[in-house]
Amino acid sequence: MDLLEYQGKQLFGRHGLAVSDGKAVTTVDDAVAAANEIGYPVVVKAQVLMGGRGKAGGVKLASNEEEAREHATNILGLDIKGHITRTLWIEHASDIATEYYASVLLDRSAKKPLVMFSTEGGVEIETVAEETPEKLIKENVDPLVGLTREQAIGIATKGGADADVIEGVADALVALYEVWIEEDASLAEINPLIVTPDRQVKALDAKVSLDGNAAFRHPDHADLGDKANLDPIEVQAAEQDVVYVKLDGNIGILGNGAGLVMSTLDVVAQHGGSPANFLDAGGGSDAEKVKQAVQIILSNENVKAVLFNIFGGITRCDEVANGLVAAFADLKPTVPFVVRLDGTNDVLGREILEKAALPNVYAEKTMDSAAAKVVELAKESR
Repeated sequence: MDLLEYQGKQLFGRHGLAVSDGKAVTTVDDAVAAANEIGYPVVVKAQVLMGGRGKAGGVKLASNEEEAREHATNILGLDIKGHITRTLWIEHASDIATEYYASVLLDRSAKKPLVMFSTEGGVEIETVAEETPEKLIKENVDPLVGLTREQAIGIATKGGADADVIEGVADALVALYEVWIEEDASLAEINPLIVTPDRQVKALDAKVSLDGNAAFRHPDHADLGDKANLDPIEVQAAEQDVVYVKLDGNIGILGNGAGLVMSTLDVVAQHGGSPANFLDAGGGSDAEKVKQAVQIILSNENVKAVLFNIFGGITRCDEVANGLVAAFADLKPTVPFVVRLDGTNDVLGREILEKAALPNVYAEKTMDSAAAKVVELAKESR
């Protein structure tokens, strides 16, 4: 789960990272009241899970109440690459002497946490890594020890931080690592990590992604994220405990197991098709869950054809077939379905579908042939 900037900053503050005073608001009047309370100049910032906010007009400096009202009026409701701004973060403007970059993430190849630091803050870190890799320090951390202050000082020193703020940068790195560990984050990033003219080290921005698999340990995370901009189909899927991600194509995909679904997306793309979703029905899916999954897939109006790719292990192919029959009875879909059943009770599953004689349902024996067929049908349905 990705957090909005202000939510990330609030987490930072709880773990000892210095952040500017600010307030999240959802109306123009509240924005003006917050700006008056915080004191001018303030920055009015759109809160959306999308980069490029400044270029899109979503970040503005206000020197007085009139400007605060004007900027809040213009930014609330602003569409930034498909994300509608419904929340503003009103923050006291910071004087900046220097901009750095800092992050903590998982190094999957080393199977250890990775701390990154650069004096090239305020720009895309990918650009720094590509054009001037020597300016990006990367250092693994022993997960049994954690990031010590000594190691953090070494990272700040090697990275070229100004001598008089090395200890401040080290403190920020240690606090950022604490956020990453204690909040079960997959990414904790500050860009920029600023040094003010009075040599204070502060997080001017926050990018935090939390591991959803650890949500049971953090009931306080339940209200985080950009709830207002969530896709309603994804919300429905989550409520029904279905793993669903909406994509841009027109071919609905249902499989059992994340690996199989990913492979199915790839094979459909190889045949010239464009998947409309990732949907993992999971192991042991029964008829009712399959029916729910069909309803979720068909909620996307862009879907022109649907592919069921089931390899039965724990999941029984006869249950999948029964779920599809039930879905057709209740939902009466008008788009074609291609079904490939293999594994546990696959013969019985195919017999159930043959007996039901569902309209516009095509059985295929292999994943490759099923993908080719569904792409063909999707093109015909345009």
